[in-house]
Amino acid sequence: MKMFDPNGPLMIALGKLADIVICNIMFCLFSLPVFTVGASLAALFTCMQQLISDEEKDEGLIFKDFWLAFKRNFKQATAIWLICLLILAFLFAYYWITRSMAGTAGRVYQITFYLLALVFLFGFLYLFPLQARYENTVRNTLRNAWLLSVGALPWTLLSLAVIIAAVYISFFMNPAAVDLATYLWAVCGFGIVAYLDSFFFRKAFQKIDPKTVKVKSHVSAGAVFTDEEHREQDLMVQESRYSAPDWNRRDDLFGDDKPKSTGGKKKRR
Repeated sequence: MKMFDPNGPLMIALGKLADIVICNIMFCLFSLPVFTVGASLAALFTCMQQLISDEEKDEGLIFKDFWLAFKRNFKQATAIWLICLLILAFLFAYYWITRSMAGTAGRVYQITFYLLALVFLFGFLYLFPLQARYENTVRNTLRNAWLLSVGALPWTLLSLAVIIAAVYISFFMNPAAVDLATYLWAVCGFGIVAYLDSFFFRKAFQKIDPKTVKVKSHVSAGAVFTDEEHREQDLMVQESRYSAPDWNRRDDLFGDDKPKSTGGKKKRR
């Protein structure tokens, strides 16, 4: 029957779901030490970005892709995660301080807390997807995450809406089913949310990804973001406010259509 054709849409969808489940379980297991959550998130988003682009490596062995991405991103993603924990600790302390304040001043400080928390959440959404897709320094990844969260605000809001909806449906809509919801999150919840959000992140990356933008013949003197490899080939030049000149796309996320290198070593400014 065509319904069970290995190359049919049903079997392809089931295959992707199986990959999501595998990645989700590995994410949960690799996150148990807590300090490895950052590397696990980077590996999860690496695999989800491959799935939406149909670029799975190693003949569909998604667990091997996850492990390789985890090892490759471990150092930088862990540093980013520890910085996020410090920010969360500051926000937590700030919240308890503002709760103890009464009167108008207390309400004003509570409003500032919610604004700071929202700003942090906006940038946090992009940190590990950026780490998964681009080679960059920790500092530039942090900066680019918050710049991109504002520059691609519609996609930021949509990705945030997916997370809020998933959490609400799982834990608030039917409190009696919390145990079942927890089990589903452990099996596939994180992976499904990351997979859906990766579609929105892919749209957001069009603001900085030279593979998905139109060719430009000139770059202004004040441009911050350039693709040196494409500039040398005179194939494509990209300017943007969202990254630094020393960026480079990950080679392992792209297939044969990746632009050929000119052989020269990339210069870092």
